[in-house]
Amino acid sequence: MADEPLDPILIQVTIPLPIPMIYTALTEPAGLVQWLCASAEASREVGGPYRLTFREPVAFESPGEVVRATPDVDIGFRWYAPAPFDGLMNGPPPATQVYVRLQESPEGIDVTLEHEGWGSGEEWEDARSWHFHFWDERLNRLKDYLIKAAYG
Repeated sequence: MADEPLDPILIQVTIPLPIPMIYTALTEPAGLVQWLCASAEASREVGGPYRLTFREPVAFESPGEVVRATPDVDIGFRWYAPAPFDGLMNGPPPATQVYVRLQESPEGIDVTLEHEGWGSGEEWEDARSWHFHFWDERLNRLKDYLIKAAYG
């Protein structure tokens, strides 16, 4: 009997700012470099690029593409992992996708990140753990960046 695939990563932060401001930070290169990556080429159109270059915690490039996009609601993109997980996750096609959705809540806007497509086994568990910590840290950076941009 084969092992079951691992559950998607689900991380949520609540940001007390307008949806358009948050969506712009998720979809515009100038916003993405403030909290996520060193450089970006990003589209809001399905099939367009969502290419991200990182210098830390390790140097790598995720030359993804947009797979889902609804203005001021969600963005989804193919994810290419850093070198330690390259052979496991990067295909072709890449094994995982990242989906971020925005939803109003009493405290502000809930920003929920879902990273799906995980396989099973110890290598996948290691990859999922690394990505969980990576995305948790980056979503908190997003919140900090936007609050500072809005309120100084």
